[in-house]
Amino acid sequence: MIHLQAHRIVGFHDGRQAAETASELWRAIEDNHRHNRLLWDEEDLARRKNVPDSEIAGNKRAIDGYNQKRNDAIERIDEQLLILFSKAETNEAARLNSETPGAMIDRLSILSLKIHHMRLQTLRSDVAGAHIENCLLKLNRLNEQRTDLADCLDRLLAECARGAARFKVYRQFKMYNDPALNPAVYGEKP
Repeated sequence: MIHLQAHRIVGFHDGRQAAETASELWRAIEDNHRHNRLLWDEEDLARRKNVPDSEIAGNKRAIDGYNQKRNDAIERIDEQLLILFSKAETNEAARLNSETPGAMIDRLSILSLKIHHMRLQTLRSDVAGAHIENCLLKLNRLNEQRTDLADCLDRLLAECARGAARFKVYRQFKMYNDPALNPAVYGEKP
């Protein structure tokens, strides 16, 4: 039986609790969240206008790298969950879910980052009250979205554990990061 629960993942994402165990599954969840945080920071830096273009190019390369690692972690999450669910009763007629638990955990991670950064906006003293009010509305909506997504993740995990639902690992094949698949890279003249 799998004991992964959305509220534990959300608590980890928010920094309220450590990862549950040193399992491969939790290492993949940690990696996914770490790369989402690094990706967030690089995305912010890439939008600067007062730095040389070479710095933005460095940010863009870092973004591509973190995004690849983020997607690799999503696939590892799904692989580990499929191993855990392989011990459950298999049901060929089980509903195929198009969104994987790994993708949902990734979305929870991103929502956690959005909530954190939106909360910071509500604490600013250098903006008008309308900005704070608008950000509070957005913060409430983000929290609602995360609660809904966490409920959906718990439901999917429970359905998979009892054989009522299933999913597959969907490989992302990020072609832009593969020099053999990106024509702008493999077509470059030395």
